[in-house]
Amino acid sequence: MQNKNKTLVKSMDLLQLFITHPALSLNDMVKLSGMPKTSVHRMLMSLEEMGFLARHEDGQYSLGLSFLQFGQLVADRLDIRQVALPIMQELRDDVGEAVNLIMKDGREAIYVEKVDTNHPVRLYTKIGRRSPLYAGDSRIILAFLPDQEREQYLRETELMPRGLGTITDKDKLSRILQKSREDGYTISRSELENDTAALAAPIFDHRGRVYAGLSVAGPDDRFQDERLPELSVKVVRAAEEISRKLGWEPSSRIPL
Repeated sequence: MQNKNKTLVKSMDLLQLFITHPALSLNDMVKLSGMPKTSVHRMLMSLEEMGFLARHEDGQYSLGLSFLQFGQLVADRLDIRQVALPIMQELRDDVGEAVNLIMKDGREAIYVEKVDTNHPVRLYTKIGRRSPLYAGDSRIILAFLPDQEREQYLRETELMPRGLGTITDKDKLSRILQKSREDGYTISRSELENDTAALAAPIFDHRGRVYAGLSVAGPDDRFQDERLPELSVKVVRAAEEISRKLGWEPSSRIPL
């Protein structure tokens, strides 16, 4: 059983390579993974047989149709995406900025849905992109986690700079998280990418727990201070509308 578990872990390590590489040869995977060529070849044969990898005529491999099927199932079952998308589109049309839907995944946040702006100058964010919970629009999720979970995260996480504005001082970050809980939204500037800004609000589930974050994001010069009060009202209102469709009521929010 232990050997099977090791093989499964190593197979997943191979598949992880395709997150950043659209196609790889056997030798590419041996070099990138550091595994013996015979082991890689054996796992490739199994992954190809199960449809997780496809082999092309030139000998290159890419992700197979099984991932498309599983990926579609995951997308279909993420009800929040279906609920949020029309509201996100309305918000985009109203404020003219890109709108992102973010969810917690372990110790990170992942962008699960997006609506691009029609503005010629825009911030490009890809679905599936990951970011640390402490930086940028993802921070809204950290702000509304239960106290114990949030404090444990802060104790165990090293705050690494991602942009010129990334907050790397834990005392300062704690104060900003407290303000975000009081205001009901958070603002970030150049935290994940330089010269960008985002304003995010929390989405709650039927139990009153933070479930996701909704943000508008774009170039920093379109997020001037005089515009923030209007943006914050609209983003919070849209996030609350999504929350209600998930069964949330203001009285159900858990104490922080």
